[in-house]
Amino acid sequence: MPNRQQDYIKYRKIYSKFIYTSFHYYIKNEELNISFEFLLESEFPKDLPSVKFEPSLNLALPSSFKGNKIKSQEIDNLVFNMGMVELISYWKAACPAEVIIKPFYLNEDQIQFWKKLYWNGLGEFFYINEIAADMQNFMHIRTDSSKKSESFSLQTEQKIIVPIGGGKDSAVSLELLKSSSLKLFPFIINPRGASLSTIKQAELPEENMLLAKRSIDPALIRLNKQGYLNGHTPFSAMLAFTSLLQAYITNTKYIALSNESSANEPSIANSNVNHQYSKTFEFESDFRNYYKNYITSDIEYFSFLRPLSELQIACLFSRIKNHHYTFRSCNVGSKTDSWCCNCPKCLFTYIMLAPFIAETELNAMIGENLIIKPSLKTSLEELCGLTEVKPFECVGTVEEVNLSLIQAINKNNYPKPKTLKLQVVTEAEKLFAKSLKDWNQEHFLPEFLEILLKQKLSTC
Repeated sequence: MPNRQQDYIKYRKIYSKFIYTSFHYYIKNEELNISFEFLLESEFPKDLPSVKFEPSLNLALPSSFKGNKIKSQEIDNLVFNMGMVELISYWKAACPAEVIIKPFYLNEDQIQFWKKLYWNGLGEFFYINEIAADMQNFMHIRTDSSKKSESFSLQTEQKIIVPIGGGKDSAVSLELLKSSSLKLFPFIINPRGASLSTIKQAELPEENMLLAKRSIDPALIRLNKQGYLNGHTPFSAMLAFTSLLQAYITNTKYIALSNESSANEPSIANSNVNHQYSKTFEFESDFRNYYKNYITSDIEYFSFLRPLSELQIACLFSRIKNHHYTFRSCNVGSKTDSWCCNCPKCLFTYIMLAPFIAETELNAMIGENLIIKPSLKTSLEELCGLTEVKPFECVGTVEEVNLSLIQAINKNNYPKPKTLKLQVVTEAEKLFAKSLKDWNQEHFLPEFLEILLKQKLSTC
């Protein structure tokens, strides 16, 4: 991608302000319909008019929903904060220096939370577009309201919302949490074949399924086609805040994500550039502090798989064979519910599963042997840490890729790549065995779920 520094400077001069104007919601036909209004304000409206955005999010309400339990001031707080996440997808088109928040007042602590999320969540965006910016000056947030959103108390029940993406991680969470005896609500934003199949294969009641449809304003797509700035934004932060709303609607105490400890490793070593920033423990901790102080302290958001590595999750996934032919981890093939077999994410998934699943079965699951595929040589080197930058995908650490790859090579007698980072096979064998028993202490699991996860992990 070409250097966009001059475009960044140009657009910031044309559009000096980004305004979060308002949010709206209403219930109709058993759906909660939410919309946000943003304005990209032009300094030269006669030549380049200001751009109005109105993205939306529709939540299908569960059959158990009781509308009379909803309080407008509580929904206002939840929806307002969802808009604070949504705005970054539209701000990045021109990156105005000033962001004005009109619906509610934000104190300095709240402003710093959002600024940190935006800065780190856009690390990949700035890197890929070769934009030089700094955290202090890339954005100044101010509020244009004295109205404060009040935190509130909830009477929650011992139930668990489990966001589902369609990959191996959420399938593992769902299957393991089934044995907790608590009622599960699988939650999907923009359902696709693989995410729906995950719920079907887990044999959960259809009425427990929570669905949401997030729609991008066509005006943003038009700007993208015209060459405005574009790139990765922290989707998992939007998932986090939307999950809070779902927990409120269903009176659910627990929200169990499927983010593992490996997500903490940046895409570029010793930098803030992490494709998975909003899946990191750092974000999880910041988010918990934020919503407990400013929304409600009666919901527990955590990643169920946080103590584990990608290797451990792959081991657990190898045991739940009912998901082997329906899960999908490929972003390229997501719209067609397929594996493209030519991207870093497909290769990474293959490498992780190779030590635990026979080659013939794994080839049938994903399509072909990707470890020995010549066209993926560059991706293999990036995953193994032989380049400065890891693929900008949700992939594991350099160490676990090398460990898994050596294990797969030994198991299947593949030709050993000359560029493999971990050359000492005997040491790798010991490290691999040890890695399956590791337990990351940085997590927020309730004690009863920590016990459950340790029991399941002991089988690996």
